[in-house]
Parts: sequence; structure tokens; C-alpha cells
Amino acid sequence: MLTTNVADGIHRIEHAHVNWFLVEDDDGVTVVDAGLPTSWDRLRGAMAEVGRPLRDITALLLTHGHFDHLGIAERLRSELDVPVLVHDNDVPLTRHPRRYGRARPVSTYLATQFRALPLAAGLLRNRAWWPRPVREVHRLREKQLTVPGGPRVVFTPGHTLGHCAFHFPDRDAVIAGDAVVTLDPYRATTGPRIVSGAATADPERALESLDGIADTGARTVLVGHGRPWTDGAERMVELARRHGPG
Repeated sequence: MLTTNVADGIHRIEHAHVNWFLVEDDDGVTVVDAGLPTSWDRLRGAMAEVGRPLRDITALLLTHGHFDHLGIAERLRSELDVPVLVHDNDVPLTRHPRRYGRARPVSTYLATQFRALPLAAGLLRNRAWWPRPVREVHRLREKQLTVPGGPRVVFTPGHTLGHCAFHFPDRDAVIAGDAVVTLDPYRATTGPRIVSGAATADPERALESLDGIADTGARTVLVGHGRPWTDGAERMVELARRHGPG
């Protein structure tokens, strides 16, 4: 499903409860996160709907290296020669995306959180756990990026050790990835929160890192799972901290 202009020139693609984004300007298109291994046709359809050819994609930014955000990254790199940018600390995850840190075992949630089983089934149908490793990445070391949309990098470790959000000040929006979400895929609970310990390496640090999201002052927060938040980053962070670790 494509939702155009969730913020000015930012389009949301939702696939099996995983969000990823197209950010366009006159110079081209930046893809933020890469969906699932079966997301290629959704990319082609979304680009056609916004009136851009695939050749307009000039960069792929990864908020982090988890399997459900890495789906078509290697295909973008190898077939379209799109550079893949990710923080230093998550480079190992792009090569081994299922070897990620977690505060609690996944089995705890699978055995108790029955409402989330349809979400897990959707991920399974779309081969979420088996993305192709990314053979070559560029390491995010700048705070301001010269890619379409010109985002500012906001370092938000905790969910993974190299998690980053991307702030677009001129669009009053921040793409937060999984630093904060409105749907926890491990519990199927909604509302602002950090992701459950089944997929968060360091919940305490994840909660601390929410300062970076709040400091953007963005009106719109676009998340890796769940609906966009349009009531301001500071309010979202307040509610997520009130909820605490999952």
C-alpha cells in the first residue's frame, strides 16, 4: 500500500506491517529502508504512481540493519547501482541480518502474545527473515547528507547499536525507523512505544535516545511499524517513555 505525501514529498509504502519510504526532490529519490524480500514490485508500482522512473533512485538509507528493513537493499545496489548507507555499528547486521541483539528471547513473545501471530505470519509469507546480505555499504559518518531530501542524521542507538533516524527540517518530518513505533509487531499493541525486547538490544538506551527524536521538534514522525504520528515528536516521546520498555 502506498500513501503519498505523508509529509511534503515523502511517500509511505506499507508491506506486511513494515513501513519504508520514498523521499523525492528535483534531484531524485532517496529510499529510506528497504522493506521485505518480496517488496520489489511494490517499489516499481510506487515509483510509477509518483511519476518517477527507477533510475531516479540515487540513494538507499537504512535506519538499521534488521532483516525486516533490509529486504530489497542488495537488489537496489546490484541492479540499479544505488549506494546503501548505514551507520558503522550496524554494518555487521547488513551482512548477517538475523544475528541481532535482543533484551529478551523471541520465544517469550511467540508463546504468549497470540494477537501478534498474524503479523508474524505475514512476515513469514514475505520471506522477511531471509533477505539477501548487502555486499557493499557506505558508512554513515556525516550529520548532514547530500542525497535527495537533504536529511540530517539523528543517532538513536538502542533498538540496534547503530540505529539512526533521518530528520527533514524543511518538511517538518522525521523518519524514526524503529527508534519509536506506533505498532509493536511482537505484541500487536498500538500507540507510541519502543519495540519489545525481542528485537531491541538495549531498551534503556533506546528510551534515552528518544531525546534525539524529541529534539527535532518535527510535527510528523514516520515510523517503521504502524501509522504515522502527526501530533509532534515531543508528545510522541513523552507517551513512549510513559509506556516504558516492552
